[in-house]
Parts: sequence; structure tokens; C-alpha cells
Amino acid sequence: MDLRSEYPYWLLKDGIINSYPSLGKDIQIEVLIIGAGITGALMAYHLGKAGFKIAIVDKRHAGMGSTAASTGLLQYEIDTPLRKLISLVGEKNAIKSYALCVEAITKLHTVAKDVAADFEFEFKPSFQYASRQSHVNDLRKEFELRRAHHLSQIEWLDPKDIKAKFGFDAPGGLLSADGAQVNAYKLTHHLLKYCIDKFDLQVYDNTAIVKSKTSGTEAELMTNEGRRIKAKHLIICAGYESESYLPMKVEIRNTTYAIISEPFASNKFWFENALIWETAIPYLYMRTTRDNRILVGGRDDHFYNPAKRDRRLPDKAEKLVKDFNKRFPHLPFKIDFQWAGIFCATKDGLPFIGKVDKQSNTYFALGFGGNGITFSLMAAEITRDVLSGKKNENADLFSFSRD
Repeated sequence: MDLRSEYPYWLLKDGIINSYPSLGKDIQIEVLIIGAGITGALMAYHLGKAGFKIAIVDKRHAGMGSTAASTGLLQYEIDTPLRKLISLVGEKNAIKSYALCVEAITKLHTVAKDVAADFEFEFKPSFQYASRQSHVNDLRKEFELRRAHHLSQIEWLDPKDIKAKFGFDAPGGLLSADGAQVNAYKLTHHLLKYCIDKFDLQVYDNTAIVKSKTSGTEAELMTNEGRRIKAKHLIICAGYESESYLPMKVEIRNTTYAIISEPFASNKFWFENALIWETAIPYLYMRTTRDNRILVGGRDDHFYNPAKRDRRLPDKAEKLVKDFNKRFPHLPFKIDFQWAGIFCATKDGLPFIGKVDKQSNTYFALGFGGNGITFSLMAAEITRDVLSGKKNENADLFSFSRD
């Protein structure tokens, strides 16, 4: 699958941080992870901490699929608003899902401190504004719900507050203290290196799985070069390419677009350089980078077609600049990098984590949606507990059998 266009900013900025050999022999391992992106790296970190012996294979170089194109926003707000999620999964499960996303951001910071590497993790406020007056009532209800359930330190902003803090006009907005941003590409590589050093993790690039057979006790796989892998547990962390291992379709495919500016002379753009997004669907979103750039994304299309996506990219990039200029005309945005990638969602906005077949030893970690990184951390925790024989009270929230 063609996951992204060429030239995502993070890959060009950081280059090939580490690369690994392809699998050159048959192996037998306790846990095999398919996918060496951010999800696979977080999975390896948590399973390694729990004492499992792990190998990871990826048909590309590590981190060069969707991870390289990630915009790195860490938000507790799920793509499905809380009021709508309650109607889909019930109040208890909806509140718990949002609360777990808040916790996941803090836990990612703990991972950063443990790995002791710089992957540009920074706590940031998150600001969602009403795109038009007709959206204010629903956003206000969202504010009241989150405040009632103590989901975050939040504040309602009226138009004058928004103008004072952010410099543009909007009819209302919700400012949350709990947000962050990260360089997902660097995080992936630092996690893999940490796991290699600490847990003897085996990582194999350019190793595609072409055949797989699982039973209740073992998974047997064959690579594109005829190497055989036997594993007690198989974990699919292949993101949007996981569908080939699934008996059903669970994702809704979209294409999203992103641009990054040239560096600015100053690093002060708006209130605490918060993450900014809106209520419209698809929504416009903005963040800053450590090297004084501004990232703008959105203008999503509801299709997966790489050729069509790449043809549309220049026009989408120019429209994103115009979107930005409407809000910040005083900031001269000059595009330095532009890219596009596949973006998948689910019907309720929640991830799919766990087994499809209860008798199988194959587990899935599918953190679709705008919360992909925080969902990946939850998937790693849940999978670690299940493989360790421990009950995880959150497993049913994201199971394939949920209603």
C-alpha cells in the first residue's frame, strides 16, 4: 500500500536515523511484531519491560510508513466528540475512553524520560474553536460534559478571549490544558534503539511477510525471501496495512494533507503555541515545531488513491495556506514542505485492540484516527497485560466484539 506522498518533513529533517538488515535466517521467537512504526516500537518497549523476547519485521525501513508522515499532535480529544461517543458506546465507556487518552499523554512523557532521548516531546494546551456560529451550542455542551467529568483543566473562551489569546475571530472555543506534541519518527527510532540495548530486541527491515498460519499455540510465517519465522505470539502493528490480516473491514479510508512553513525569526506565534483545531469536518489543525515553523493540516478527501492524492497535493497545499492566512494574516506563511498520506478512521472513533478469534494467538493494535499515538500506547499496555496473564479492565472498550 502507498501510505504517503514523498518528502514528509520529519524524514527529510532527521534522515535515516537507524537502519537494520533484512531477516537472513529462520528464527523462532516468543513474540513477533509486524510493523516497525510508532505502534510497533511502543509495543516492543512495553513487552520488553515485561520480560518478553521480541522480534520486529517491517517490509520497509523502520518508521518510514505512516509514522514518517505523522503530524505528531497528541490530543485526548477523540475524533468523535464526547456527546456523540456517549450515544455510540454509552456514557461510562465514552468517559473512560477520553480519560485514558489524557493518561496516555502523561505516560508518553514518562516513556520519554525513561528512554532519555530527545524526540521533541512538549506539553501544549489544545484549543478547539467553533468554525461557525451554528457550532457554538454543541461545543458548549462538549465543554460542560468534559468539565462535569473532570476530564481536563478546561476553559470556555468567548470571542473576545479568542481574539486576545490567538489573534483571530471565532464565535467560541474550548481551551484544554492537556495536550502535547512529538516527533513520532524520532520517537520510533529512539524506542527501537532503547529496546535493542535493554532487551535484545531483534529488528529486521525490508522483510515482508507473504504467508502466515496461526494455531492456538504457534504462528508460522514466511518472508518474501523464503525465511521462516515461528512465534508463540503474533502482534499486528502494521497500521493501515493491517487489513490483509483481518477477516473483516474495520477502517474508513481518507486522505489528509499537511504543509510546514519556512522557519520564522520568532517562536512566539499565539497563546503558548497551543495545538489548534476546529469543529468543522474535515477540520483544519495547526501546531508549531521546535525550529520555529508552523504546521498546518487538513483538507481531507474521502478516498484512497495515491495517484489522485499526489495530483491534488499542490492545490491542497495552497488552499491550506489560504486557510491559515484567514486566521493569521500577519504571519507570512511560506511553504517549505508539503505531503499527504492515508488517514483511517473507525465508525466510533475508537481503536481496535486485541484478538479477532478468541482461540487465536494473533493480536491487533489498530490505533486509527487522530489519536493514533495515544491509542498505540493503550494497545501496548493492554497487549502486555493479556500476554502476561493479567486482566486489563480497559481491554473490552476497544475489542473487536464491542457493540
